[in-house]
Amino acid sequence: MTSHPSTATGPAPISDAASLDLVFRGRNIMTTAGVAPREVGVRDGVIVAIEPLGNNLQGARIIELADDETLLPGLVDTHVHVNEPGRTEWEGFASATRAAAAGGVTTIIDMPLNSIPATVNAEALQVKRAVAKDQAFIDVGFWGGAIPGNTNDLRGLHDEGVFGFKCFLLHSGVDEFPHLEADEMEKDMAELKTFDSLMIVHAEDSRSINRAPTAEGDQYGRFLASRPRGAENIAIAEVIERARWTGARAHILHLSSSDALPMIASAKRDGVKLTVETCPHYLTLLSEEIPNGATAFKCCPPIREASNRELLWQGLEDGIIDCIVSDHSPSTLDLKDLENGDFGVAWGGVSSLQLGLSLIWTEARRRGIALETVVSWMSKRPAELARLTRKGQLALGFDADFAVFAADDSYVVNVEKLHHKNPISPYQGKPLAGVVRRTYLRGTEVDGVTPTGKLIRRGTA
Repeated sequence: MTSHPSTATGPAPISDAASLDLVFRGRNIMTTAGVAPREVGVRDGVIVAIEPLGNNLQGARIIELADDETLLPGLVDTHVHVNEPGRTEWEGFASATRAAAAGGVTTIIDMPLNSIPATVNAEALQVKRAVAKDQAFIDVGFWGGAIPGNTNDLRGLHDEGVFGFKCFLLHSGVDEFPHLEADEMEKDMAELKTFDSLMIVHAEDSRSINRAPTAEGDQYGRFLASRPRGAENIAIAEVIERARWTGARAHILHLSSSDALPMIASAKRDGVKLTVETCPHYLTLLSEEIPNGATAFKCCPPIREASNRELLWQGLEDGIIDCIVSDHSPSTLDLKDLENGDFGVAWGGVSSLQLGLSLIWTEARRRGIALETVVSWMSKRPAELARLTRKGQLALGFDADFAVFAADDSYVVNVEKLHHKNPISPYQGKPLAGVVRRTYLRGTEVDGVTPTGKLIRRGTA
């Protein structure tokens, strides 16, 4: 990729592009009509022109892509735990957004936990925004939290611009974010319906898990048995029926049980307002290959068997699963209990914010799935979930958020070179296809030095 100031060679530029700030030219531009040779004009951080390559759009700066590079819309990751303030040693806005940008992600939406205070009222949201505002290298939005006793706070959070509300149906892992019983979730769904907000749910049934074997020890098989598919299936059924009864919009987080796909498909056919996500770890890793004691792989719900993974991919291709997001859930190394490898003690979460596109592209290409489809799952669909009207597509009127992606390039994951705060990943040493060479936010290259990200609100992005 080369860049240079505009020169007055070739045909005269079209009149409405005379004041362009930036022009991208390349043989591989991923527009809404597919990958094609195009020129993309940017003014004031917005895409204002898309023309066939050779039309000679002019601007203050011209960037010519290399033949092995594809210009993608920046990815949108709606499931990220930044953890700041309160647990900044786990992650923080500077490290998380720098990692996101390195992976081609230009917008994240932060979860209401594991920060302290949790984002369960407007005051806590203001605390989080104050911490984030001068640290963000990409755009950052926020989910609110639904916990016992805060029903009256939901409308205030909505009015302050959160994109929806997260709840758990079992212990969240942190005491300051208690879970809802199904009846409490239904009550909050009915409240959210009055202002057309979204309930996003960690769907595992606490009763099923309480009766399952304990996870203590270094045997991955024992941990897997402690979080059975049935726990997900029961909880997802609860979410579906409560959404059906209330008419509220509901979203299933981090689906790992393929058993639930038929009832999800049935609910969608019935008109239940339901969407579903899954994550790179469920689509690229296999329980059969996880070594005992390898707590870097621990997440909840867990990574399951090869046959389950195949059905999740089919669910994506069939449109039953809507999108792929990271569920970036980092912690300090000591909380992963690396010394003992005890799955019952270790924190459950996978750090993959920087790696998601390469992870999914590596697996998708092997399956004959087009890059356009991957980007739709990881950009357009998450943006639609959060109702972001200017993110997720390379189209006129959208923010000029881009990733320059070399699909045929490759690298080996080295945790010491990742921008996440804590150097641990289940992908350490894994060869991956596809390298993000540059990331642009509203037409400005993210340099990892100067934070230019905005804090975005529902209805304004």
